[in-house]
Amino acid sequence: MLKSFRVRLIVILAALGISIGYYGTQGLKRGLDLQGGMHLVLEIDDPDGTMTPEVREDHVDQALHVLRTRIDAFGVEEPLIQKSGSDRIIVELPGLDDEERAKEIIDRQAYLEWKLVLSTADFTPSLERLDRAIVATVGVDSLRRMGAATEADPDPTSLEDLLFSSPDDSAAADTLTADEPADGPDTAVAQDPADSAVAESEADFRPFTGLLQVNNPTLQGRDPGSFLVDAAEVEAAMAFIAMPEFRRTMPRGVSLQWGTDSVPVAGRFYRELFVLEEDPFLTGEQLEDASATRDQQDNQPVVLFQLNRRGGRVFQDVTTEHQFDRIAIVLDGAVMSAPTVEDRIGARGQITMGNADFSEAADLALVLRAGALPAQLRIMEERRVGPSLGQDSIDQGQIAGLVGVVLVLAIMIAYYRIAGLLAVLALAIYLTLVIGGLSMLNATLTLPGIAGLILSIGMAVDANVLIFERIREELERRRAPRTAVDEGFSNAMSAIVDANITTLITGLILFQFGTQSVKGFAVTLCIGIVASFFTALYVTRTLFLLYLQGKRGSDPISI
Repeated sequence: MLKSFRVRLIVILAALGISIGYYGTQGLKRGLDLQGGMHLVLEIDDPDGTMTPEVREDHVDQALHVLRTRIDAFGVEEPLIQKSGSDRIIVELPGLDDEERAKEIIDRQAYLEWKLVLSTADFTPSLERLDRAIVATVGVDSLRRMGAATEADPDPTSLEDLLFSSPDDSAAADTLTADEPADGPDTAVAQDPADSAVAESEADFRPFTGLLQVNNPTLQGRDPGSFLVDAAEVEAAMAFIAMPEFRRTMPRGVSLQWGTDSVPVAGRFYRELFVLEEDPFLTGEQLEDASATRDQQDNQPVVLFQLNRRGGRVFQDVTTEHQFDRIAIVLDGAVMSAPTVEDRIGARGQITMGNADFSEAADLALVLRAGALPAQLRIMEERRVGPSLGQDSIDQGQIAGLVGVVLVLAIMIAYYRIAGLLAVLALAIYLTLVIGGLSMLNATLTLPGIAGLILSIGMAVDANVLIFERIREELERRRAPRTAVDEGFSNAMSAIVDANITTLITGLILFQFGTQSVKGFAVTLCIGIVASFFTALYVTRTLFLLYLQGKRGSDPISI
């Protein structure tokens, strides 16, 4: 008897020690409703309205998978990512520190492409047609009012010539545009403004070409494959490129795409505009892995990527054929870098991040590993749940829990006296085990979880009520107190097992098929049921054995 009692005490103390240890080291995580965070409602962006409901729903399902992978890698504890209706996604990120960074990771398309950089010299003859398309669409007068009309002035062939050449030298330099008309720009300037407005023809305007300057070659004697546009003129250039007439006039198989970084030259900043093949020879679908690190030579952040076998073969063939050409790495339509191929490259390579922070390289590697979104997402609703709302929820939950527990304990002690007090001690052990179990499973406590905890407290008390009533029945039959206690626990066993097993099955079903809030309720309920089963049949009986140690076999018990 004594040996059995000691074993029971050791088991109970060990369970308490483990629970307190986990809670002390890991703590208890709280959900969005208890600590605040970010709440987003996302929708598939379909500005042209071309998606069918089936396609839209399929895109939502794919986006759910991508977002879960990204957010899990980002490190948010217990995020809520669920589908709402057929075309929306709800994202809740509790306890978030850097909301803007998280929003950028969620919203980033992450569509990766590799494209060949083409020659600016081959593209230059198309500039005159593009200028004419802009002038025909916008009109000379509108261009003048915009301040975007540029006469075909002689431009130097490089940025250095533009910045440092004398007026006489620049007049003799090569230009990006067609030959000057016979009257020349000087004649136009000398004319009366009223006569000039009538005399000037549309062919004298170069609204797009006038914004471009030929970039310097990265290798001696080789075409750079990109133009430079002054940072102040980038917006105008983007507006021209976005025109449908401009796109229709573009040479077939050619695209213009911007670089991400600004290029400083002689105190001014420029953006690179690359001339690329329209179709990529490789996409991010062949990407297997990506990781952020720093270049050993210049300590700049880079993203190392690993292609699958098929992608490696394609990359190797292209780099073998195009040695000393440039290959652009394009992410979401912007050129991240355009290195020159100096040797054959296989399945491994890197994306240079320039002057970006290392966190940006880490975020890029994260979204590349997770994969591209099937379509652009639009943020329909954004809410920040502040700490004041979270604290209000905590206070309300604590008050509800405290009132419920105190009432239950008071009724138990008043009705069952010493036995009720033993049940209260067992309930304290029960609460410690539940909190330790939540910490052990790394679960998150939410308001629905608090409701599940309070319900499981009721289940634990219910088990004690069944046991005590059976003990009372045995005492009424004139059984000895020790025998009545043993019979009471034995006879109540089947009813307790049935009640706990059926509730546990219900909790598991809720966890499997319920939404995130329902899952929070189900987790605490299931942990509470297991703990209540242990405390009712093992801890309470141990406390009864301890209570009976100081009594003789015929002494009455307080129940």
